[in-house]
Amino acid sequence: MQTRRKFLQSAPALAALPLLAKGEKKPKDEGLTLGFSLYGMKTLKTGDALMRLNAIGYDSVEFCLNPGWDAAPDKLPAQRRRALRALLGHFELALTALMVNCSLAGDQKPHHEKLKQATQVAHDLAPDAPPLIETVMGNGKWDAVKNQFRDHLGAWAEIAEKSKTLLCVKPHRFGACNLPEHAVWLVEQIKSPSVKLAYDYSHFAHRDLSLEKTIQLMMPHTRFIHVKDTVLKDGKPRFVLPGESGQIDYRKLLRLAHKAGYRGDINVEVSGQVWGQPNYNPITAALKSYRHLAPAFDQ
Repeated sequence: MQTRRKFLQSAPALAALPLLAKGEKKPKDEGLTLGFSLYGMKTLKTGDALMRLNAIGYDSVEFCLNPGWDAAPDKLPAQRRRALRALLGHFELALTALMVNCSLAGDQKPHHEKLKQATQVAHDLAPDAPPLIETVMGNGKWDAVKNQFRDHLGAWAEIAEKSKTLLCVKPHRFGACNLPEHAVWLVEQIKSPSVKLAYDYSHFAHRDLSLEKTIQLMMPHTRFIHVKDTVLKDGKPRFVLPGESGQIDYRKLLRLAHKAGYRGDINVEVSGQVWGQPNYNPITAALKSYRHLAPAFDQ
């Protein structure tokens, strides 16, 4: 297996960036890992992505199961699932989550099928410690759809419970469920140990919602954390890489979450608003994100 230094020295995509020295690897913090979501590496094969994340220094990874990504269930026959399981071990990366975009609005049959496929992938790739399944919840006006969301989430909970898989739903600033109190209301209505929350402060930035308040509200129910930044462009929010806005204090975020009892993954999610740009380089994005976030773990 290549050493981290040898890999970085040989990777053309990183040639223009300063090399990570061995001593710069993120300090270990008990109960917290630093991960990267392959949602931001759509153009790479999963095995290649794992090698590069290991070389950079990440602890963990989220696979993306959406159509068009390399880890979509229909691209993972049994033999390939076994191979990816071996690669995760080889590159010492914990598989903490599987992203699959579902919706609590409208016809639920296709979304139930997506969730069932995801639970099977979770157990095939990491039978001893299946990753959680993470999803947003769909569009609409909250007051008009919240009861429908509650009822449909109850059916999702049954799928998660039956498969012994944890499901985490994430409020999204452009979705119907877009505030911490919306998300907390849903999981408290369901009261299922198999349905918890994913927290992502980028969906609350520039909305007069502080780190302190959102963490206080959501962390008792949160089992997964995504990180990225948000900037205002022409008065409209736009997602960017973590650290690019300079407005989110990640040391503070980690400290508050840890103090609130969170023990889990801090996972970089690169928005489609970023990876959809013509000059986007997934390896550069992963390295830049790591360089910004890793120092936050020293406290």
